[in-house]
Amino acid sequence: MKSAQDLRRLLESIDRKGYPAYKDTRGSYDFTDYVLSIDHVQGDPFASPSKLSVFIPLQRAAYPSGYFDAPHKQTALEDYLVRQFCQEIAKYNFKAKGSGKSGLIATSHPGPEILSRTACECSIKGITARFEAGFPANGRTINSGELIKILFDFLPRCVKTVFYYKNRPAQEVKAVSDLAEDQYFIRCELERLGLVSFVADGSILPRESGISSRPMKGSVPFQSPDSLRMELNLPHGGRITGMGLRRGITLIVGGGYHGKSTLLKALESGVYNHVAGDGREYVITDSTAMKLRAEDGRSVQNVDISLFINDLPNKKDTRCFSTEDASGSTSQAAAVIEGIEAGSRVFLIDEDTSATNFMVRDDLMQKIISRDQEPITPFIERARDLYEKSGISTVMVAGSSGAYFYIADTILQMDCYEPLDITDKTKAFCSGYGVEPITSAPGFLLPSGGRRLLSNKGGSQTAPGNYVSSNRGNYRGRGPRDGGRDERIKVKVYGKDSLQIGKSPVDLRFVEQLIDSEQTNSLAQMLRYCVEHQLLERYTLKDTVSMLLKEIQKGGLAAVGDSSYAACGFSMPRIQEIFACLNRYRN
Repeated sequence: MKSAQDLRRLLESIDRKGYPAYKDTRGSYDFTDYVLSIDHVQGDPFASPSKLSVFIPLQRAAYPSGYFDAPHKQTALEDYLVRQFCQEIAKYNFKAKGSGKSGLIATSHPGPEILSRTACECSIKGITARFEAGFPANGRTINSGELIKILFDFLPRCVKTVFYYKNRPAQEVKAVSDLAEDQYFIRCELERLGLVSFVADGSILPRESGISSRPMKGSVPFQSPDSLRMELNLPHGGRITGMGLRRGITLIVGGGYHGKSTLLKALESGVYNHVAGDGREYVITDSTAMKLRAEDGRSVQNVDISLFINDLPNKKDTRCFSTEDASGSTSQAAAVIEGIEAGSRVFLIDEDTSATNFMVRDDLMQKIISRDQEPITPFIERARDLYEKSGISTVMVAGSSGAYFYIADTILQMDCYEPLDITDKTKAFCSGYGVEPITSAPGFLLPSGGRRLLSNKGGSQTAPGNYVSSNRGNYRGRGPRDGGRDERIKVKVYGKDSLQIGKSPVDLRFVEQLIDSEQTNSLAQMLRYCVEHQLLERYTLKDTVSMLLKEIQKGGLAAVGDSSYAACGFSMPRIQEIFACLNRYRN
């Protein structure tokens, strides 16, 4: 390994040369207290910034092992360090001058959710932090003096301030670990107590705006109805009270703008832990919970939607249903089945974003249009069996139809952002209202888990672990370790909401629990891995996801990615979002 002085001499020797001379800096350099790696050098000062990383040995960093001896604590510590590193290097952003991106220095910029990110990884060996830097130039002529400022002045200050435990407020670091343990404790209690979610009293659920994740100032703090209030004794936070939503069917009702969707949004975000000060740090939801909605125009491949849709006039087989342009009802029916396949134990539904004919058919409509003329079995007739026979709960926001009152186990009314338990009152009213109660539709049978997204075209069936080549998409696949030709499919990511594999776009706008563009970056790499290795043709969807997760567990996200994983910019999505991405691949 070269020394820091070797790097300095090299930079001095290439000063005022053409920009390509920066390529000679690639490699690792010993800075005594840490190792700096220059992993990728940009082609010119206007291109994407160069990718660098620092590795601080554990004996230098000296963070107590108790802060990363469990996955939830390790992720919390990594998240904390990323946030601090982001703040520190922002002080030096563009302090080095030059053309284009010269002087840029940046790393991941997390939102309020705590995610596992490649920007920082802690282990028993030490801490690896990844970042980007714009190598300075005047025009396309190297200005190495400015890069020396970044690497020998700005960066050492940031590394020592953030990654040396002795330089951090000890109580602040402890508070991060304590919160992670408290949040993990609540998640375990959900399972033990039979809850789908816990919302602590005093939580701030409304956000500042539709495009801001900051808590709204002056908003009404959440207070649980007495009938649903429960008490937990946290390992570090002590006694805490809040609303425990029991498994089953929960209905959230109320007037417009009274907080129905705000509560549901907090529940769907509760699949992730949140940082202190967000207002939702003790809003904890079953980690498998999945938001369902209609998605007109999406691609559906080989999904058995016969639980909800049968006897189509065109005689299309709904036990293996495919379409490139799904309707609202067929897309939502497919989403339910795909959610079950992804292991979701809770469905979150907002009436406003659902297909009306999929959700309910009122009494008058059923009398005029008989059941044998209607191919759709509405969700209301399946929800009870989904819970009682398959253990899948539903939390639903309703504002226009009262039919769900008859099947709900818990009914919450939101009144000026205050939740009221009106279950008993509503059930008493329904018993005397005179409308025929909702009955479960016959023929409840969940599809098998052996679904394939694609049929085997152009490739040969092989045993697991043996990868075959294909001409599809003008590429040649290769095994993960076989050293074959590497003609990678091009990948593009457009923010959080979409990606492209080759020429095939994947629309993720309506995968609402995908909350960070870094997750989309990871999904793009996972999907490319599947396509290049023909996993979607050769294995069931469940087996494909299982293979992906095993590869990632062994080698991190880099195991299914490319050299760009040497940089920051990738975070781990949930299993539910991995399934959702693969299900929306149209090719």
